[in-house]
Formats: sequence, C-alpha cells, structure tokens
Amino acid sequence: MREANAGSDLGQPRRVLILVENLPSPFDRRVWQEATTLRDAGYLVSIICPTGKGYERKFEAIDGIHLYRYKLPVEASGAAGYTLEYAVALAWTFVLAWRVFLTRGFDVIHACNPPDLFFLIGGFFRLFGKKFVFDHHDLNPELYEAKFGRRGFFHSLLLKLESLTFRTADVTIATNESYRRIAIGRGRMPPERVFVVRSGPSLERLRILPPDQRLKRGRRHLVGYVGVMGKQEGIDYLLRAARHIVFDLGRSDVHFGLVGGGTSLEEMKALAQELGIADYVTFTGRVPDGEMLAMLNTADVCVNPDIANELNDKSTMNKVMEYMALGKPIVQFDLAEGRYSAQKASLYARKNDALNLGAKIVELLADPVRRSEMGEFGRRRVENELEWRHEATKLLAAYDALWRGLEVSPAAQTR
Repeated sequence: MREANAGSDLGQPRRVLILVENLPSPFDRRVWQEATTLRDAGYLVSIICPTGKGYERKFEAIDGIHLYRYKLPVEASGAAGYTLEYAVALAWTFVLAWRVFLTRGFDVIHACNPPDLFFLIGGFFRLFGKKFVFDHHDLNPELYEAKFGRRGFFHSLLLKLESLTFRTADVTIATNESYRRIAIGRGRMPPERVFVVRSGPSLERLRILPPDQRLKRGRRHLVGYVGVMGKQEGIDYLLRAARHIVFDLGRSDVHFGLVGGGTSLEEMKALAQELGIADYVTFTGRVPDGEMLAMLNTADVCVNPDIANELNDKSTMNKVMEYMALGKPIVQFDLAEGRYSAQKASLYARKNDALNLGAKIVELLADPVRRSEMGEFGRRRVENELEWRHEATKLLAAYDALWRGLEVSPAAQTR
C-alpha cells in the first residue's frame, strides 16, 4: 500500500485518533479496516471506543494500534436511554482524548457517528491546530424517524447537530453516493471535501468454507441472516416470511439461521414463538467470526430484510457485501443502495411485503443453477470492485486532502 502523506513537516509520523461509540474495536469491521489502512500507510493510530463482550479491557495495543475503552451504562432503546448513553460516551471520550493528547498525541481526530456529538471534541481540539475528519456512518435524523416513527423536536435537534458536525469537519467521508449528496446538500459541504469510502468487505476475513450440515437442523435448506437485531432491520418481516414459507407454502424443509445481537433480540425470539416457527429458527446472538462464517457458508440463500424507509434506502448494508463475498445469492427489499451493491446477485421483493419476500426465497431455493450464477456474480463484483483494497486508496486520498490544501482530483472522490 502506498505511503499517503503520513509524515509531518518535521519528519515524524502523523497521528490519528479515531472516535467510535456504537461498537468496540476491533469488532467494528469498518473502523478496524480504516485503522489498519492508516497504520500501514505510516500513520500512528489510536482508537477510543466502548467496551463490549470479548473486548472488556480498558486499554490494549493490538498490532501497533492503541485502544482506549470505556464502559457504557446501558444499551439504549428509548430517547431517555440514548440521552444517558451519549452523555456518558461523550464525557469518557473527552477524558480519554486528553489522555491520548498528553501521551501519544494526535494530529487528526477521525470521528465516526453515531452520535453526531463528536464535533464538540473535534472543535475543541481544533483550537490546538488539530484536524477534524467526519466519518459519516449513519443518517441520524432518518435513524430517529425509523426507530420512533415520528419527527418533532428530537428530529430537528439531530438535523442541527448533523449540520454543526459538517460545519466543523475539514473533510467528510461518506459511505456511498447517497450520503455524499446529503453532505453536499443538507450539510453544505464543498464537493471537493467529501470523499466516498465504501465499507468494502475483506476477503481475508470472509473465507469460503465447507458447509456445516448440522446447522440445518436436519432440514434440506438453510436461509441465513447476519446483522443487528433492531427495529429498522426488519427481522419481523423475515419471521413473517418464514411463517409463510413453513405454513402457507408447506415447506417444512427450510431452516432459518439468524446471527447477531441487539436491543430487539428477545422481542424477535418472542415473535418467533408467537408465530409458531421457533423450531424453524436459530437465533445465535452475537458470536465470533468463526460461528458467523459457518452459518453463512452453510446457507443456500441469504436475506436482507431491511425495512423500506428513507434511512435504509440511502444506506449501504455491510451484510449484503458480506453475503456477496461468500458467493451467496441474496433476497432483499428493493432499496436504492441495496440494489447498487448487489445488482444481479440479488432478487428484489416488493417493499415491506413479507409474503413476497418469502416467495422470492422459495423461488431461489427451487433453482440451484440460478443460485450458483448469482453467487458467482456477487463474488466477482466484490473481488473486482467492492473489496476493501479498492476503498483503501480513497481513504488515503481523503487524508492527503488534509495536508495538501484539499487539492485532490475529483476522480479520487467517487465510487
């Protein structure tokens, strides 16, 4: 990998402090790929993040990257919970940023949302001549509307915080073209300061392995899902599709393997019981990569049931590209960024139609040749266009812009 302009005028390596709140590192795959890319390019990288299962240590150094972690009091699901969670996260992040500033030091704060509050820390340290990079992971106003089904005061507040974040940033990193348009339009960022860096999967991590037939629980087919168990992820649609497949279509030969944790996990387990399909569904919770890979490598079809709304239509879902990296055919609702990512690797069900989602799954299960062709297309697309190595150079171009007065060619900013 090329040496981005990672050296200071004094010949010392540039130093980056990454802030992330919603997942621990190195569990957060995008953040860890960014951190290791910057490290390999000559930057000195530190990360501040929360603790999590398997990541309980408050400090550790992994492969030259220093991680500073703090414990969150709750995993929020309501407005009051999020207020407490974000207040604690902001306070701990500020304290730990001072610790890094006074010891290892940093030249750049690279802030990943949610929440759109890290501009307060970035803006403060700009007084000391530090740069601020905003890594735009989530559309928080749209996320609020998706979670709570309304706008109102908090929606307006989130729009204001988003605006202040864009205004503070020297450079913004967008995960796709939809986010880039929002940064330029709603965020009023100059186009030359917005860089698209997609969350490309790592083929070193996502290894194609032999299936584990035990995961099918004695049934002929397995439908796989990996992701967060939250309200906007549409797990209820997937479970209703499963009920349609099992009872309405009489397919007792299909099992469903759902990998991931989240605030709605227990609620979704209860819904599976209520629908009478609990024996046909395995909920693993959050598991190590080995168990996740076993489930997906065994699956005949993988599914992305994300609800059709403004948030999901504009967001790139990591799970879609992970399915493609493993050569799996996909069924999902017809959303703009989902269609851009998968193209011919997916079938597209009518938006928010659980029965049509189920019908598309059964359609693929009945056609092994088509499944193979779709899986091969998705794998080639990842290898040739979407794998992280194609995105790493774009991340380094965004960092080059910090040191070169933003004189970067437009070609480096696009897909």
